[in-house]
Amino acid sequence: MYNLHCHTLLSDGVLLPSEVAMRYMAAGYRVIAITDHADYSNIEYMVKGVVEFCRHWPKNAGIRVLPGVELTHLPLEQFKPLTKYCRAKGIKVVIGHGETPAEPVIKGTNRACIEAGVDILAHPGLISDEDAKLAQEKKILLELTSRRGHCDTNGHVMEQALKFGAKLILNNDSHSPEDIIKPQELVQEGLSLGLTQKEIANIDQNVSQFLQKIK
Repeated sequence: MYNLHCHTLLSDGVLLPSEVAMRYMAAGYRVIAITDHADYSNIEYMVKGVVEFCRHWPKNAGIRVLPGVELTHLPLEQFKPLTKYCRAKGIKVVIGHGETPAEPVIKGTNRACIEAGVDILAHPGLISDEDAKLAQEKKILLELTSRRGHCDTNGHVMEQALKFGAKLILNNDSHSPEDIIKPQELVQEGLSLGLTQKEIANIDQNVSQFLQKIK
């Protein structure tokens, strides 16, 4: 099982990356991505820190840890240059902080993230038909999340993804130890929305295909 949306004390989480990795491994996960919040104020040291951590993480540790980032609350024109910067510096999973109704996100952020070519659009809220269709065309994963507040629009995101054939991902968006739920609980989040076991399997396959492309 995977979770490609984790926060540490490099941004607003409370644990070191190593502590996050060990807790996820103990919970039964096999792949995670450390994806701390970033903008121009912290992008340099945050990216350097997570890439360095993952470079030193043992390959035989029992859990694969990928360097990631969540580009958060950016002016719309900054998503493209910062996505490009992150990839050039070794980031493997780029998340765009989508238009969740739980926070005052700039209108148009979903579209800006998709056009920038992020890998995952996190908690995209009431994503429009046009943006869901574009996400499908660009093969960007739309997130269903267990995170309180952000999860309120999971049903809409799921319906839009199924309507336009966009790929989904189940993520945890953890910030503290209490947020690290077992894989079965994360799957239950999808089942509670009405996804079938087959659709859950398809999500897992889509994520596996994404992970296989990461060197």
